[in-house]
Amino acid sequence: MTVGVLIVTHDNIGESLLDTAIKTLGFCPLQTETLSAPPTVDVDEIYTMAQAMCIRLDEGQGVLVLTDIYGSTPSNIANKLLKHKGISVISGINLPMLIRVMNYPKLSLAELINKALTGGHDGILLCGEDTE
Repeated sequence: MTVGVLIVTHDNIGESLLDTAIKTLGFCPLQTETLSAPPTVDVDEIYTMAQAMCIRLDEGQGVLVLTDIYGSTPSNIANKLLKHKGISVISGINLPMLIRVMNYPKLSLAELINKALTGGHDGILLCGEDTE
């Protein structure tokens, strides 16, 4: 059993990130689904879909929900899932974060949260000349 991953984002950002991660790794090591929240979304409908996805994804180890902008509609939908046991939500998804998560499929939910946070943070770098 592994942790499931649900990616909830604006439009098709989640699908693009997941597709790129799978192409980079050559496979998808975790049960993962994406959910798009377009601008004209029916929030209740998307939330119901998110709940159903979490039920499918949870093999007993919980579900890590990754979303894009904190405070946005996708994030608000994801955060409503927190009332269910075994769900954790992280906002600010980026490709380094997702690949880091995918590289550690055997970790617990708590350990995977740490990998996601460090992967996302460590993947942001200022490139070029030294700024000092």
